[in-house]
Amino acid sequence: MAALLKELELQKNFLQASPVETIYFGGGTPSLCTSEEIQHIVQTILSLYNVTKEAELTLEANPDDITEEKLAGWKNAGINRLSIGIQSFFEEDLKWMNRAHNARQAYDNLLLATKHFDNITIDLIYGTPALTNEKWKQNIETAILMGIPHLSCYALTVEPKTPLDKLIRQQKSDDVNPDKQSEQFLLLMQWLSDAGYEHYEISNFARSGQRSRHNSSYWRGEKYLGIGPSAHSFSANERQWNIANNIAYIESISKGIIPYEKEQLTSTQQLNEYIMISLRTSEGLNLKKTSSDDAIKLKVAAQKYIDAGLMLFENDSFVLTNEGKLLADGIAASLFFNPS
Repeated sequence: MAALLKELELQKNFLQASPVETIYFGGGTPSLCTSEEIQHIVQTILSLYNVTKEAELTLEANPDDITEEKLAGWKNAGINRLSIGIQSFFEEDLKWMNRAHNARQAYDNLLLATKHFDNITIDLIYGTPALTNEKWKQNIETAILMGIPHLSCYALTVEPKTPLDKLIRQQKSDDVNPDKQSEQFLLLMQWLSDAGYEHYEISNFARSGQRSRHNSSYWRGEKYLGIGPSAHSFSANERQWNIANNIAYIESISKGIIPYEKEQLTSTQQLNEYIMISLRTSEGLNLKKTSSDDAIKLKVAAQKYIDAGLMLFENDSFVLTNEGKLLADGIAASLFFNPS
């Protein structure tokens, strides 16, 4: 905690007095911190940075960490948006994912959170072996009935060398089914559209005016500062990241040295990142943000996806259809420019 506060001071010139419109606690599990610790960080940021009065302050929380006392403490600290890792409202899914909370905590503590916060987002996971379409629908309907204004929904991915990966390879657990994941993603888009949610980014759905302002700034390529071990920062054509080792991070910060690496992005890398990120959003890839030569090349390369019904071209922008969103990463990669 002392190192985080010290780094905030060491980095105070990174944003060059630019207005700070969003503050985000997470990943990791910031809900393990005391409310006093969260408040101390917020007060330090307010004293060192140009934070706007309407700033969005999000804190990630696990359902099992949520209590009446903590909710009141977070609100008192200035938090005005919660991101809660529900994942599922079904016990068997949570056990399979090895989550720390149970189904009762998922529902009860989310309900408790809605009594303290209006601005809440929850994470839900689809594509797990035991998740039928009917159970997936019940997960979504539960969120809608509870009035949750923002949902982030992710297909389960099995990372190499994880316990789950080992169980699958040993045939002690069912593997994920890509066809089932695609079907549940298409159903998700239909259900939330019918319920009045805006599908503004591949994995994100929001009621009107309830988009994540913080994540949206990433997708627009805006400057940001990350604090803590492994934290990433971005400015114009530069990206930097702190070392991951906690002890080495703390020792370096105590000496007044920020332990980071840095890379300079080429114009081609910046363009490819824009292609990748923009195609994930409802606004799409705007050709006016590229050079005329690049725009011509993109039009040629994208035509096959338009012909296949995977992409639309409207208002000078390429926008993926629902079917195209199933293949977003592959389509984006095929449009990338090779380094010159």
